[in-house]
Amino acid sequence: MDKSGQQDKVCVIPARKGVAARVRKGQIVTVINTHGSQVVDTWAFCANDVTEFMSMEHSRGAMLKLNPKVGDTLRSNRRRPMLTVVEDTSGGVHDTLIAACDRYRYEQLGHAGHHDNCTDNLAAALSVLGLAPPETPSPLNLFMNIPVGEQGSISFEAPVSEPGSHVSLLAEMDIVVAFSACPQDLVPVNGAACVPTDAHYRIDDGAPRI
Repeated sequence: MDKSGQQDKVCVIPARKGVAARVRKGQIVTVINTHGSQVVDTWAFCANDVTEFMSMEHSRGAMLKLNPKVGDTLRSNRRRPMLTVVEDTSGGVHDTLIAACDRYRYEQLGHAGHHDNCTDNLAAALSVLGLAPPETPSPLNLFMNIPVGEQGSISFEAPVSEPGSHVSLLAEMDIVVAFSACPQDLVPVNGAACVPTDAHYRIDDGAPRI
């Protein structure tokens, strides 16, 4: 980091894996869909108490919408502001409905044996920082395309984002942010080819730089 505390490089979220980082209030987290088709499960935890975490159900109640847009704030399970969307060049299609994938999801889809999953990725990412999630909160699924039909039906579709597009989020408190480059390869949420890829993130002070 430079003298201002700004992170001086773009960091990788490896395909099928997770990472976590500490973010100070007022910093900007930019998540980049490097190849255009990768869903990034995103979580935030209060830096001082990980039992307070970004909650999709509380956020939907505050936003009065399913899909956060620029200016919308994601809230914690204690209804406090955690992350505000300040820029989005990805087409603005994200998901707040679908739970993080886990071993049981892949078993349900017919996969036998181990499969990388976002639930394990979250636990592994936080463990690097000496933390453990109190549970696996429902994530903000950046770039995930889950259309809701007129009769309330949903479907799993490919992202609409383009390579290099991004979402920037303003930290409203000191947090630990965690990401998983979703390893789903049995339904086309990561594009028609069902091939998970790397994504990237950056943490900056002040306004977004991209």
